[in-house]
Amino acid sequence: MIRWFSVFLFLVTFGSFAQNEQLAMMYLNKGEFEKALLAYQELYKSQPTNNNFMLKVVECYQQLNQLDKSNEVLQDYFKKFKLPLMYVEIGYNYKLQQNESLKSQFYDQALDQIKKQYTNVYQVAQSFEKKVELDYALRSYQLALQMEPSGRFNYQMALLHGQMGNMELMIEKFLEEAYQFPESQPMVQNQLTRFMDDENESDFNALLRKNLILKTQKSQDIFWNQFLSWYYVQTRQYDKAFVQEKAIYKRNPESFYNIVDLAEIAAKEEDPSAESIFQFILQNTTDAELVVQCHHFLLNLKMEQNQTQDYPKIQKQFQELFQQFGQNERTLALMQLQANFEAFSLQNTKKAKEILEQCLTFRLNNKQRAEVKMDLADVLLLEEKFSMALLQYAQVEEDMKGDVLGQEANLKMAKTSFYQQDFEWALQQFKVLKSAHSQLIANDALEMFLLLSDNNPSDSLQLALKQFAKADFLAYQNKHTQSIAAFQKIIQDFAEDEVLDDVHYRLGTVFMEKKKFQEAVSHFEVILQQFPESVYRDEAYYFLGEIYYKELQNPIKAQSYYEQVIMQHPDSIYLVDAQKRFRAIRGDKNL
Repeated sequence: MIRWFSVFLFLVTFGSFAQNEQLAMMYLNKGEFEKALLAYQELYKSQPTNNNFMLKVVECYQQLNQLDKSNEVLQDYFKKFKLPLMYVEIGYNYKLQQNESLKSQFYDQALDQIKKQYTNVYQVAQSFEKKVELDYALRSYQLALQMEPSGRFNYQMALLHGQMGNMELMIEKFLEEAYQFPESQPMVQNQLTRFMDDENESDFNALLRKNLILKTQKSQDIFWNQFLSWYYVQTRQYDKAFVQEKAIYKRNPESFYNIVDLAEIAAKEEDPSAESIFQFILQNTTDAELVVQCHHFLLNLKMEQNQTQDYPKIQKQFQELFQQFGQNERTLALMQLQANFEAFSLQNTKKAKEILEQCLTFRLNNKQRAEVKMDLADVLLLEEKFSMALLQYAQVEEDMKGDVLGQEANLKMAKTSFYQQDFEWALQQFKVLKSAHSQLIANDALEMFLLLSDNNPSDSLQLALKQFAKADFLAYQNKHTQSIAAFQKIIQDFAEDEVLDDVHYRLGTVFMEKKKFQEAVSHFEVILQQFPESVYRDEAYYFLGEIYYKELQNPIKAQSYYEQVIMQHPDSIYLVDAQKRFRAIRGDKNL
């Protein structure tokens, strides 16, 4: 009983002590220094050897400008415990009293403690850092290295150089740390990214890039090629990262999968270099899974180019790949791509459904099965089998609740209802989805929500909106000629309708898909000239920039459009890409 009572008493006392410490800290953080002082004095009295409580008492006195009293506490503690950090604390107190002579005297004595025993640097340097005496903190580490050259202080010194604005020295120390101690490389890179600009135009980026390039030139160690490749990935220069990865691969074939990772990153970012990286992988691997993955990307790229003369070649390539690798779980993504090609490019929905139904006989995980069902629903929608498509989308939404795929299915259900001209139900669904986690889904839902909410009340018959839904569905079906004609008829028949900016936007995107760029330009320009409040203005600026930059070879004009996205639409989903293009045209140099 006595033992249990002692334990109970200890727990009560400990809990009360911890609560008092929290209360003292709360007062200090709120700037209630008199209350904090009383609380910390009690804590210090109960634990007179605790230098943390002693220093909090000193801090409170200093905040209250009672520097004589803070000095008394410091001197009293120093007589009992001659800790190296006390020289810094006493010196700092003299600094607050504007006594530079005594401050320097005690700071120098603090440095002397490192000369006596270099491990004292940890106390001394950290105390200087807390007092923002960065120059003295740096001198502490430099002195410790003189005493013990094998000491590991590069990381701390790099941080200090950074705080002091010495970027070049900071970079040098960080790179030394990463090279000498490879396990610290992720930590170093994390610090470097805090200073980097991902679009590569900052002075810091230039310094880091120059330093890394010099190291790759002076050293044969592939460590520096890897670090430079990392830098290029951070700044989205995937073609330059590829050059480094190829150099690494020549000296270390085991690094091949780093190139695979790079290809996937470039493909996800829709960077043009992805194609050449996947071609390189195809030429240098016999791994069946990788070969299939590469062909999937390259075929998808050909399909996106939408050149009808390439269709027979694409069909033949699918056949050859399935002859080589079979139709099974391993080639599932390739089969889904083939189904999409058959349905939307060749308008052979029967063949597409057969392929997808065969996929559903495979042993698939829940997400794979949901993705195949989504593809099947897309084909059913293409066939205008709205009810069956809605049923499939609903199954995906139910099976993938909480997943982006479930939200995408919900978006497609709403669009299907829109195509069916059930505007009221579609409006409610778009209203919910404009808060989706995926920015792309949220953006699509917002555009559809604004289309319906802006146009729904103005026309009780909703004639223009019904025509718009028909024309938009024709675009979904890849019936671009009919879709264009239907949209143009809306312009003729409803010259004053609220839906007109939506019509011009859709016409612009359809003409872009058909590679009729001058026609696309004319419709995007109408949005900018006639619809100052349109939600499509950032898209219009961005797509005009893309057309003039990529297709019409007029970078100067493209630059002006990208600049409008940057200046007028900082919340646009196209902002980052517009910045990248703008800076490339402006001529930001890459060493």
